[in-house]
Amino acid sequence: MSASALTALTAAFLLVAPAAAQQPGSVPARAETPAVHDDEAGGNADADDPAVWVDPGNPARSIVIGTLKEAGLDVYGLDGRRVQHIAAPAAPGEDAAPGRFNNVDVVYGFELNGRRTDLVVVSDRGRDRIRTYAVDPAAVAAGRPPLRDVTAADAAPVFAAHEAEVDDQHTAYGLAAYRDDDDAYVVVSQRSETRVRLLRLEDRGGRVGYRTEDTLALPSAFRLPNGTDWTPCADPGEGPQVEGMAVDQEEHVLYAAQEDVGLWRVDLDDAEFGTPRIVDRVREYGTPWTYDAEEEECVLDTAHDPGFGGEHLSADAEGAAVYHAADGTGYVLASSQGDNTFTVYERDGGNAYVGSFAVTDSAATDGVQHSDGSTVVNVPLGTRYPKGLLVTHDGEATPADGDREGTNFKLVRWDAVAGAFPRPLTVDTTSFDPRDAD
Repeated sequence: MSASALTALTAAFLLVAPAAAQQPGSVPARAETPAVHDDEAGGNADADDPAVWVDPGNPARSIVIGTLKEAGLDVYGLDGRRVQHIAAPAAPGEDAAPGRFNNVDVVYGFELNGRRTDLVVVSDRGRDRIRTYAVDPAAVAAGRPPLRDVTAADAAPVFAAHEAEVDDQHTAYGLAAYRDDDDAYVVVSQRSETRVRLLRLEDRGGRVGYRTEDTLALPSAFRLPNGTDWTPCADPGEGPQVEGMAVDQEEHVLYAAQEDVGLWRVDLDDAEFGTPRIVDRVREYGTPWTYDAEEEECVLDTAHDPGFGGEHLSADAEGAAVYHAADGTGYVLASSQGDNTFTVYERDGGNAYVGSFAVTDSAATDGVQHSDGSTVVNVPLGTRYPKGLLVTHDGEATPADGDREGTNFKLVRWDAVAGAFPRPLTVDTTSFDPRDAD
């Protein structure tokens, strides 16, 4: 996108009229994965983002894949039990950063070495790569580890110009995938920057590589309605980054959560980014701030908040997910990390705000706090999730193991989410099949 187009976009950043306030609905989780710990004893495991692979032969055997940052990936059954662990790549040299798996998504039916193959794609923030794993349905059925690394050996850095630049860690961060006919694409955001890159996956002799198709830079500064300029809070030398992303698989629309700004909507057409449009702003949008060098953090001047923020998202805006229903209907979900809730917007029209919910404590699991990533599946997944499944990251898994802070993933019935609203959300298990989306 040209600089003049971005200037016009920033100037045209429209305010969204707030909807009437309502209390978030309360939703229990059905199951959870084992807590992991970001310390030496726990292998520096820090849960972050989930994806779901739907088993074509027996949906009850579907699996959840979760990133653990420096610890790599875990694979779980729908009961939450771990069935496979994949380590992140080791550092290639003494002074180099090791692999660090940040976000994950699934691509169905990619033609690899002449065979339709389901892929799990992961952003490796540590090495600035996209890592790819083939799913073996026979292994799932037999209870064997189902993922196999099929990353091309010549997969190049996504953003870094050369290997030395990788260690600056302005690297591949958020990730979302989609198909368009026979082509498969991955959208990747850049850590500490506003750039988002569109990659096309390629078969390279039975391994998966990628090439860049387009790049978009979201705004890093904004003109407020009172005529002043505002930049979101960030550490020195860093910009307002994007992490949580999801693609509407039918409409080819990207939803990207810019953490200290809000939720964007971007059309994807002919392997190009369209003009971004804001769906909702975080409450903190436009608030002055200073940087506390001693504490190494931004301090918001809430006493002088000019009131230009939204009503529904509390920074950071994080994990995004799309619930597909008939005729373009359904919902877009975003994690409102600052108040431990999830916001729900209409998928069609102008993405009107529907309401919010929280995943709370129950007899089965604890609730969800500070959620990063999430994903939602509308199709039935056996008797545990007959009306679909929502999976969310929990940034504060309890009970704690002494002083060790834990993280994990929570599995939630979609019908429980739908029923938590005064006017229940749509439950549609038949009009969309993630395997047929293009």
